[in-house]
Amino acid sequence: MRTARGRAAPPQAPARLDLRFGASPDQVRAALAEARAFLAAAGMPDAACGTAEIVLAEVLNNVAEHGYDMRGEGEVRLALTLGGTRLAADITDRGKALPGLCPPPGRRPALGGRAADLPEGGFGWFLIHTLTEALHYRRADGRNHLHLEIDLGAQDGCPEQA
Repeated sequence: MRTARGRAAPPQAPARLDLRFGASPDQVRAALAEARAFLAAAGMPDAACGTAEIVLAEVLNNVAEHGYDMRGEGEVRLALTLGGTRLAADITDRGKALPGLCPPPGRRPALGGRAADLPEGGFGWFLIHTLTEALHYRRADGRNHLHLEIDLGAQDGCPEQA
């Protein structure tokens, strides 16, 4: 980018949002609303905000439901970094570890069956894997650390059909 006098403009620093909240459905919803407002304020189009919200909702609801057994106890940390159109999210909690110490593969479930018959780690993890460019998990010092990245620049219209 160039300024009016032709000099190169300094690159913008990535925008950051750091949240700490309890692992309850209400607090997860409030955190998702803050994350969406952060992205909208940074000028992200509505489709990009929606994509990020879907991924973050799946992850954070999994933390509350499976990591903390819906007790509403325990703290979750969500750190978002937006650099251009690339969103990096780091989610940290002290809930239960992911089974096998890795994210479920997230296979596309067969449609037409009963919701009760869907496999654990099914459609939610399928969405997470499909919509992210990077996904890394580790367990250290009694904490879960999940890092993911989303290219929000690819979210300017309807997603491609698989």
